[in-house]
Amino acid sequence: MKTVSDFSKDVGPAGRDGRLDAPAFHRNAEPLRDVLMEVLAGRTGDVVEIGSGTGQHVVFLGAALPDLVFWPSDPNAGHVASVDAWRRHAQITNVMPATQLDVRQPWVLGGNPVAPGSLTAILCFNVIHIAPWDVALAVLASAGKLLRSDGILILYGPYARDGQHTALSNATFDQTLKARNPEWGVRDLTDVTAVAQDAGLVRKEIFEMPANNLTVVFQPGRSSD
Repeated sequence: MKTVSDFSKDVGPAGRDGRLDAPAFHRNAEPLRDVLMEVLAGRTGDVVEIGSGTGQHVVFLGAALPDLVFWPSDPNAGHVASVDAWRRHAQITNVMPATQLDVRQPWVLGGNPVAPGSLTAILCFNVIHIAPWDVALAVLASAGKLLRSDGILILYGPYARDGQHTALSNATFDQTLKARNPEWGVRDLTDVTAVAQDAGLVRKEIFEMPANNLTVVFQPGRSSD
């Protein structure tokens, strides 16, 4: 079973240079950039993006945060090609070539295993609802191992809260996802937070985003609850 959705089915074929264009990027890129510029301010080091999709986000964020080195990844070969096409188009130097990565396997980027405690941040935008639950488990477990002690995991997407959808549109979206694949669906933030705690992560911040989405920030540590 495929790990995540194939964007080319939703956004149409790639352009002549291989770039895919996701409409969602044009809606959420600036709000996401503003949050990341706040939570990543003053940081340096390596940032891994999980499920880079078309590659538009990582190139946009790389331009906004030039002191960080971004490592895009995606399990889909077509997405990897699109990421690299966007990177070439932008002529940006702090975004590395994309890696075809299944997060349920050991993380290898640029031909090298990712060392424990080495990452400044892990980004995961609009992934865990269009992937089996074991993908979310793998992302959280790896974040607990691979982030620096002051590193951060940033998740973005729609979430239910305490068993309830936050908007009718999210409930409808959840039904649509499950009709496409019963292993997909809008995740409950309570469940995600519980798994994160088991992985040695504590939830630090929640940002309300447009279109009933959330940006959720986790850091290594233990909850005081």
